[in-house]
Amino acid sequence: MLQSGQQDCAFGAFGAIDITSSLEDGIPAPRLRIVGDCVVVELTGEIDILTFHQLSPILNSVAAGPYRVVVVDLTGTTFFDCSGLRLLERAAERAREHDGRVTVVCRHRLTLRLISLAGLTGLLAPAWTVGEAVRRDRQLPG
Repeated sequence: MLQSGQQDCAFGAFGAIDITSSLEDGIPAPRLRIVGDCVVVELTGEIDILTFHQLSPILNSVAAGPYRVVVVDLTGTTFFDCSGLRLLERAAERAREHDGRVTVVCRHRLTLRLISLAGLTGLLAPAWTVGEAVRRDRQLPG
C-alpha cells in the first residue's frame, strides 16, 4: 500500500505495478499520491484515444485497489476528448465494483461541459480542487 506522499506506482489485485516517468510515445505517466483516505491520480498532457489505451489499465488498477476514493486530477491536462470520458467512466465503474468511487478535479470549462453533456456529472462529481474532493469524501457515509 502507498504511504502518504509516495508516488510512481499503482496497485492492483496482483500487487504493485511500476509506472515509469513516461509511457510509450512520450506520454507523461500519471503521478499518484495519497491525500487522507484518497488516492490522487494526476494526469497531464493530452487525454485522447492514444493515451486512453495506455492509461486505462493504470486507472482500472488504481480503481480496484485498496483506496475507496480515487481522485483523478485533470488540472494538468491540455486536451480532453470523448476517449477521456470513457477512461473516467470505466475507472468509475471499476471502483464501484469494489465499493469505491471516482471523483474528478477539473477547472477546464470545456471538459466540464463534456462531462455534463455525457451525463457523467453525478457519477464523477467534479470538484474544483483536490482539497475540495477530499473534504467532500470525508462528509460522505462510509
